[in-house]
Parts: sequence; structure tokens; C-alpha cells
Amino acid sequence: MLHRSIELRAGPAAPQKVCFFFNAQLHHVFHAMPLALEMSRDPRFAVEIVAMTEDHVALAKDIAARHGAGNLDILRVGSPLLSAITSLTGGATPPKLPALAAARSLLSGYDAIVVPERTSLLLRFAGLHRTAFIHTCHGAGDRAVGYDRRIRQFDFVLLAGEKQRRRMLEKRLIREGHYAIVGYSKFDLTERRLPDRLFPEERPIVLYNPHFSKRLSSWPEMGLDVIRQFARDDRFNLIVAPHIRLYDNRRRRARVERQLAEYGSLPNIHIDLGSPASVDMRYTRAASVYLGDVSSQVYEFVVRPRPCLFLDAHDAQWEGNPNYRHWQYGPVHCSSNGIVDKVATAITDHDVYAPAQRQGVAETFDREAGRSSARAAAAVGDFLTRRQAARSGERLPEPGRSSRDVFVYE
Repeated sequence: MLHRSIELRAGPAAPQKVCFFFNAQLHHVFHAMPLALEMSRDPRFAVEIVAMTEDHVALAKDIAARHGAGNLDILRVGSPLLSAITSLTGGATPPKLPALAAARSLLSGYDAIVVPERTSLLLRFAGLHRTAFIHTCHGAGDRAVGYDRRIRQFDFVLLAGEKQRRRMLEKRLIREGHYAIVGYSKFDLTERRLPDRLFPEERPIVLYNPHFSKRLSSWPEMGLDVIRQFARDDRFNLIVAPHIRLYDNRRRRARVERQLAEYGSLPNIHIDLGSPASVDMRYTRAASVYLGDVSSQVYEFVVRPRPCLFLDAHDAQWEGNPNYRHWQYGPVHCSSNGIVDKVATAITDHDVYAPAQRQGVAETFDREAGRSSARAAAAVGDFLTRRQAARSGERLPEPGRSSRDVFVYE
């Protein structure tokens, strides 16, 4: 029977509870906090940050204070057992499975959980069947791991641009109505932040940003040699800032910091093995040249086209491989020999690679329609509102139709 509804909503619904869960390294905070800030100003949602360490809590509070959060609570999950396990392993963050076990009871109370990583999907098998899981991704690089098959288990996925959309559709990781291209929200937090002055002498700054994966990184074979050569040369200042996961074990980080102390004390060498500055784009904004291998941070660098060069320590079959597309943005070298001269040549030859950088950035980041975090909040808010309506049997009005003039079937 067809009835005409005089008033679809009798009154305001209770806000949906949305959790932003940080269960991994510190860099993930920058990929979800912009959305959390926007949604904290939306009365349809009660937003909370749930984090596993004091470092995450401190960073989230700092971001919230600097960018004007709305109604936003920030909580830390912990237990004596989890602290003991973390101390035993030496990790900067608790091991994920014990952390999920510790957080499970709290997380079960949310309508939606937003995460930049994928392991938290295991909560579905721990009773969170009715919770919506939303994925922000945590970078917009080219590596195959960014197109993990677990992404298809998310209810909604936020994408930075056309490159991610195309590759995820090809792999059937996303489906229509359950994703949105919103740009790169991290830029909303970091692009206007001025880099710190790191060096007493004004020289071109080279950022060396090796990856953490032993199968892909230049660090084990070439890292120390790169530092030694720049230490003996006065043409450049060098920032050494590996991917934060390379030394996310506190004991290993402390040991390597002691080993590299003689270089870090030099006026033209700055070494950062995992502080917030290594992930908040201060270094990618300050540098004149990017030296790396496969980190997605190269895209945060070439958003303003500048010279790049890459170190291939594993004889990769990279040409024509979409997982190495960024190696089209500068020369690729299989040896670190003469690396300072190679940097100088990369600067001279930058015009050869600048068009590829611009095209790669255009396909990686959609930047045409305003602030990314506002676009993300609109997309997620619409998805969660429609999901709630569908679960309650309510049919929302089509765009442009008044909510007072809606037909419902009984």
C-alpha cells in the first residue's frame, strides 16, 4: 500500500557514535584527524579519538588545538598486561592483536569506526558485525600493498584521486556507492606549516627517505654510505628521515641513534628516525631534492615539482610496473657511489622529469573541489546517514525533494 508521508522525521535522531581508532604508527594520525575535526563539528555525529599510546594522544590533542576541533573526546586504551607486552617487545606501539583485544569492548559501542590501516577489520570476527568500518588509507603511493585485498571488506573507502580509484576498481576492492574521491586530507593539516630551520648554513637541502621494507629499501645496503658521502661534502645539507616504521622499535632506534651520533652532530646532517617531524611534511616542504626508493612520501614532495632520484638496491624490474610509477620522476641508480654528484646532476636535469611529476600528481591527488577534509566529511556523513536510514527502514528523499514530501511503502 502506498501512503504519503506528511513528516518523515518526527524529531532529531540521536547522534551516531563515530570512533577514529589509531592502532599503528604515528603517521596514521595525519591521515584521519582531518576528517575527525570536520565531523566533530557536525551535530549528526558524536566523535571520539581512541588511541593506543600517549604519543598518539598528544599528537591528536595538538592537532585538535591548532585546527579548532568541535565536540571531540580523545581517549587512550591501555591495561597493565598490554603495557607489559609492549615493554617486552620494545615497540613504539603495542602489538596489534593484543591491542585489538584490549580495545574490543570499548569499540563495540560505536556505530562506525574510521581507520587508516586494515588489521582492525579483525574486529568483525570479534562481534562487531553491525559496525561500519571506514578506511582513509594512509598514503597515496604506488606500491602493491596500498591495494591490499582486505580493502574490499570496508563499508566505505576514501580515495585521494583517480589513480587509486582506477587501480582499486581493477582489483575489485571498491564498489559504487561505497567509496568517494575526496583528495588528500593530510594536506589540510600540513601545507601551511612552516618547516623548522635545521641547518646553520643556507645550502640546498636533500631529503633521504628510505623505506622500511628489507625487500625494497635502500637503507641496509646504501644508507650509511649515503650519509658518509654527504658528511664529507659541503655542497648540500642532508636530512636523513627514513619511513617511521624502520625504527618503530624503541630499543633498535636508540641503538642506531648512538651509532649515527657522530654524523648527526655535523652542521650539515640532520637525522630523524621517527619523531612527528618525520611524518608531518616539514621535511618534504623544506627539501630541495628528494632521495629515496619506494616511500609514498615522494608524492607529498612532488606535489610541488622538484628534483628526485631513486636508489635501486634490489635490481627491481621496475620499468612499466605501476608499483614503481614514481621512479619515472627522476633518475634511478643501482649504486650509491658518487651520490652527491648524482644529486647535483638530478638538479640540472630536473626539467626532463618535471612533466611526469605533474601528471603523476594530477592523477594521484584530486584537488579541484575545495578542502579535502570537508569533502571527506560530506561523503562519510552522507554514507552513514543513508546507512542508518536503511537499517531503520526509512527512505531518504532524493536530492532536491523535500523531506516532507516522501512516499514510503508498507
